Amino acid sequence: MKKYFPSVIKQYSSACATNWFQGSALEPTALQALPAESPVIRVSFAKRSEAEPRGQCVPRQSLGTRNIIGILQREVSIRPCVLLSICMVVLLASTATIGKVVAQEPRFRNIWARHMSEEIDPWVVMPGAANASLPGKGKKIVLISGDEEYRSEESMPMLGKILSEQHGYDCVVLFSINPETHTVDPNYQSNIPGLHHLDDADGVIMCLRFRSLPDLQMAHIEKFMMEGKPFVALRTSTHPFNFPADSKSLYKKWAYNSKEWEGGFGQQIVGETWHSHHGAHASQATRGVIPDAAKASAILRGVSDVFGPSDVYGVVRLPSSATILLQGQVLKGMNPTDPPLEGSKNNPMMPLAWTKDYQMPNGKTGRLFCTTMGAANDFLCEDLRRLIVNATYWMTGLEAKIPARASATVSDRYQPNNFGFKAPTFFKEKLLKPIDLVK
Repeated sequence: MKKYFPSVIKQYSSACATNWFQGSALEPTALQALPAESPVIRVSFAKRSEAEPRGQCVPRQSLGTRNIIGILQREVSIRPCVLLSICMVVLLASTATIGKVVAQEPRFRNIWARHMSEEIDPWVVMPGAANASLPGKGKKIVLISGDEEYRSEESMPMLGKILSEQHGYDCVVLFSINPETHTVDPNYQSNIPGLHHLDDADGVIMCLRFRSLPDLQMAHIEKFMMEGKPFVALRTSTHPFNFPADSKSLYKKWAYNSKEWEGGFGQQIVGETWHSHHGAHASQATRGVIPDAAKASAILRGVSDVFGPSDVYGVVRLPSSATILLQGQVLKGMNPTDPPLEGSKNNPMMPLAWTKDYQMPNGKTGRLFCTTMGAANDFLCEDLRRLIVNATYWMTGLEAKIPARASATVSDRYQPNNFGFKAPTFFKEKLLKPIDLVK
């Protein structure tokens, strides 16, 4: 979470919707810069006192009770013009002392503000940076998280920030939402709100595992695919869907183990469905090896050192029409310095990343990039992040603009959890809102 001081709060706009805005010892008149016609924003006040207040305000904690100049006793959602009026009333009340607020200094020690939509919408919108020269400007990418093992709820917001802030793409990040708590819950497999954002998207990045979404949500994915739009598939997106045996879903044949549409969406569209852990899970890490035939690929520009703690997947049904960009070398251990495992596991190596064309039945032809890497802690590897940035350029028709070394800087606050399953109640107790996952 970023700190914003008075000079920056004046620049408040919908283009910064994913951040809190903090003013330190902010004069009420500084809020005049907030446009009266802007959307409802959420505001927190912290009284000016002898003790130093918290330097940061964590979004969920900020929703609790807070002293608000002795007039407002809770956090409120108001329009900036109303907020300004309240501030001026406090300014005029200069003869009174309320608590430890010094009336002769009618300044607020801390003010936080952010769009109310971030408290309501079960997704995160990340508008592209204002720099018109960024190649992704004007293109929209939807990032879909929905797996209960590899922490895509952490990695997708991180990738969205890179693509929006460093490359100009307008990004929307979607999450698995538990309808009981209205919070992020990857263990809940049957609800990803916001898939209507696919209707006008230029590309999709997905990390899904065994979802059984309702038909109304699946219809947006089908429409996207029927139009032949491009997408990037990460890790478990070779087996993104699974429906119960008694399911009446129109999309039941998309399941990873479908016999009606052999191998379902994964095998028919991505190029492979779930097969196996080829490397030993959680004990044999992965290194990406570039085959000679792929070294000239624009997607691999600036990419040379790909490592991740997730294991190599078994990929045995990839069609010959696919272009393999990386092969997965199984390592003896979990460290980047560990040597390759000797023996048949690496002879031959499994495909680790590829591109291919796809076509839905009666649909248009599209193209995709897939890598079976993609755990949140895999993305601590800068070249893996760069690979996804390059693949995004490629899928949106910008391969000629892929830089020699595309920016893929990540915040120090990105400290992803290790892969692994969580208890059924874990996320119900965490009560994470989508915005809480933006680091």
